[in-house]
Amino acid sequence: MTSQSRLLDSRPAERVTTDVLVVGGGAAGLAAACTAARQGLKVTLLERYGFCGGAAGAGLAGPLCGLYLPRPGAAGKPEKIVFGFVDEFISAMNGRGGLTGPVRYGDTYTLVHEPLAWRETGDELLQRHGVQVIYHTTVIGVHMEGGERVEGVRAFTKQGAIDIRAQGTIDASGDADVFAMAGLPTNVGADGKVQNPTMIFRMGNVDVERFLATYGSDAIMPESVSKAILAANAAGTYELPRAKAFLFPTPRENELLCNCTRVIGRDGRELNPLVAADLTEAEIEGRRQARQYWAFFRANLAGCESATLNDTGVQVGVRQTRQIAGIDTLQNQDVETGRKRTDAIARSAWPIELHSGSKPRLSWLYENHYDIPLGCFIPRQGESLLATGRCLSAQHEAMASARVTAQCFSYGHAMGHAAALSVKEKIPVRSLRAADVRTLLNKDGAQLDA
Repeated sequence: MTSQSRLLDSRPAERVTTDVLVVGGGAAGLAAACTAARQGLKVTLLERYGFCGGAAGAGLAGPLCGLYLPRPGAAGKPEKIVFGFVDEFISAMNGRGGLTGPVRYGDTYTLVHEPLAWRETGDELLQRHGVQVIYHTTVIGVHMEGGERVEGVRAFTKQGAIDIRAQGTIDASGDADVFAMAGLPTNVGADGKVQNPTMIFRMGNVDVERFLATYGSDAIMPESVSKAILAANAAGTYELPRAKAFLFPTPRENELLCNCTRVIGRDGRELNPLVAADLTEAEIEGRRQARQYWAFFRANLAGCESATLNDTGVQVGVRQTRQIAGIDTLQNQDVETGRKRTDAIARSAWPIELHSGSKPRLSWLYENHYDIPLGCFIPRQGESLLATGRCLSAQHEAMASARVTAQCFSYGHAMGHAAALSVKEKIPVRSLRAADVRTLLNKDGAQLDA
């Protein structure tokens, strides 16, 4: 800039006052906003897209993972272990025909959703509970009192800036954006290295019946498919950097949801979605890879001979970015040993799922689950601010298990109650008692003591 230039936005800023502010409308943000609003509070939710869904809605992360207990070979009837707000969501989705029944995924099961139904269900639930929703909104700053207390945010919209003042704020951004803007402690991956993003896509005009008859009911494709991918990649016929493909039937007829890309930099680097240039490259590379895998499937997989490439995610699927520094941290060992906690507000039996190299690694916890404590969402520093969703305080491998959708619904359910308690009873967030939150969750049907 020259000495004569200045940064300018002449549009007037709007002021919004609310009891609880939720930043982000993914599974965790949706659950948190609806839960807090049910406590009689004014709740405002900000979402950067024109719909809720987060990684599920925008990234096409279609499987609702984390609901069921794993068993070797997925033996026996699927046993659901996560309850509460997620049941309200499932009921609303089923009313729209937006979910499959249980689909086998290795040694467990998942439900596969239809993205438009997810968006409509998000709208319905938020309206039902009286949440003020502001779509197409990006947070650009945090209102701080001193160096600790978060009093709300400033956000960008097409009409101009909005200043939202709140008694309590929940960061459901997935990336701990509010924490980072406030200068509060966060960490990124394993010494700054995160799991690579992926571009999920959908194929239409698939003979799903013949596809399942050939490859079986497990969405994790058999070794024969992996060998064919490796051979085609080695021959240079296609560029297929990941050998293991996860292909799920969806609620739509003749459609498969495809999780198979490995989006790394053209120079071989693991891309970091927190870096603007890396995220841009990931989007371009993800779409290119989706086209390559579609062409390979069409040429090589039974039932896919006439498959169409329907669409990719609105954005590349992001598995990991920032984690908050919480008063407690979910340890890798907690996941591996199925640790139980009296201060738990959620449970999970999802495997440690690490996506690096050509083949993802799944480490299963059979016939068991672990607990996630309240302290993973309460920051060591910062007042009137809570985290929810995948930015919980967790070690790298623990986060690779705890980040999935069913658990994010549970985290949001819990943080909605925690924020409401903090605001209504004027309790500092670090003075919240897990027993009180847990009692409220169980009254809502979470079954944490079952």
